[in-house]
Amino acid sequence: MTQNSDIEFKPLVSPVPQLLERNKEWSTRMSSVDPELFVRNGKGQSPEYLWIGCSDSRISEAVIDMLPGSVFVHRNVANQIPAGDLSSISVVHFAVEVLKVKHIIICGHYDCGGIIATLGNKSLGILDHWLKHLRDIRVKHHEEIDALQDQKARIGKLVELNIIAQVHNVCRMAPVASGLAAGTLTVSGMVYDCSSGLLHPVEIPKDDNKLHYILEQTSDLGSAH
Repeated sequence: MTQNSDIEFKPLVSPVPQLLERNKEWSTRMSSVDPELFVRNGKGQSPEYLWIGCSDSRISEAVIDMLPGSVFVHRNVANQIPAGDLSSISVVHFAVEVLKVKHIIICGHYDCGGIIATLGNKSLGILDHWLKHLRDIRVKHHEEIDALQDQKARIGKLVELNIIAQVHNVCRMAPVASGLAAGTLTVSGMVYDCSSGLLHPVEIPKDDNKLHYILEQTSDLGSAH
């Protein structure tokens, strides 16, 4: 048997000092671009955009090259806004009703790990629960996806179908539907190509089921019966 008692383990060194130094350099650089940036941000935020994206380290709102304070952000595995997820729902409601954002962007990306896992059949533990929403999309469109011979093409197709589904989910939310009807809000889908660094628009088809999700606001619960 191999004895491990003589092996020396070197603990990881904290990255905090290096990160603080990088932060100072970043702060100086941002101030040179916009001298009033941090003065303005210190008084509050009024972003025009809500960015809903994937947690993948290769893609963030940084790809649209805007200054801090311009974009309110929510990210999770595979950029999902499923019904019942209080975190994402709260972000959307806060962004629309409190911050009064003008634009919502749902951004996915090719080569998404959540999408790849959804096209497989291996259990990933607790992640299976989160990916179920993606599996529902896969099952709904299985004929279109399975007809593609190339795995990369199947991944890309499900990435795009997921973006469409999430745009529909967001548009079914009451405050978003109201903003769209009033012309004070837009919702768009985009996909990012990690191999080129470029964003591409995703065409969003009409949601024929949207009206089934728009409810009349009433304080009289008895009228629901």
